[in-house]
Amino acid sequence: MPSANPVLAALDLGEPPQELLDYAKKEINEDPDTRCQVIADFRNLIYERGEFEPHRTDDAYLLRFLRTKRFNIRHAYRLMLNYYEFKENNSDFFENVDLDNLQTVGDAELLTVPPYRDQNGRRILLYRMGLWDPTKFTTTEIFQATMLILELAILEQRAQILGGVCIFDLGGLTMQQFWYMSPTIAKQIFEIMVTSFPLRIECVHVINQPWIFEMIFNFFKPFLNEQMRERIMIHGDNMESLHKHIDPQYLSKRYGGIHPDYSYTDWIRYFYSSEQICWELRTLGYAAYVKEEQNENR
Repeated sequence: MPSANPVLAALDLGEPPQELLDYAKKEINEDPDTRCQVIADFRNLIYERGEFEPHRTDDAYLLRFLRTKRFNIRHAYRLMLNYYEFKENNSDFFENVDLDNLQTVGDAELLTVPPYRDQNGRRILLYRMGLWDPTKFTTTEIFQATMLILELAILEQRAQILGGVCIFDLGGLTMQQFWYMSPTIAKQIFEIMVTSFPLRIECVHVINQPWIFEMIFNFFKPFLNEQMRERIMIHGDNMESLHKHIDPQYLSKRYGGIHPDYSYTDWIRYFYSSEQICWELRTLGYAAYVKEEQNENR
């Protein structure tokens, strides 16, 4: 779904334009005439079953889960249950996490989100795993950064409706990084991408993969059904293949596009400056560092 696409390190926190609402009605069954009732039914189901205690039950929060599951209440409930079970089972991904840690991972160019969207209006989450130095960043720190980035991403209603795209650039990946992989980590990645977070990953692009990729991919195969496999595109070093899915206008020069590698600092500065984002993060349990940031950096 094409849209205005400026280069801007800022989230679109406003209401969706009519064009996007029309898309939502057609593609994810979000009918404005029944939206409020569906949200109310979803909220009642959460209260009736009492299997978890969500951070919030306001309309905006519940919408994230309904939109991800195309307004199927039963599936949205299962997603929310998975989300809270994942947080409980992986509490180290959420404890003592702050934007300064995110800045460190971004400065290493290991994980980033370009300040623009692709031709369909989706954000791109880019991993450059060949740059990962396990002596500097643990797998837990990478997961911490990933979860915080995703929580920030779904503040955009555009992302809730359209989903996102992920690129794994595996150029330079060696056996040193491979030894840190395990079936447990593969399962955690799968849960984040598929079953336990309220953001649809519409496609995963793997590029510049070395010969050890097949060994890594074997960790994931037990979790993938046919539909999930169809969303994984493996391009190697063939950028023309990648361009069939993401227009070069929305890629960096290193991938045959037109953009430079933008500074991650612009994103961090924006997050620190936004009262609304700080409030959103507080409601998700990131209270300690947000309060400290507001007191010390304002």
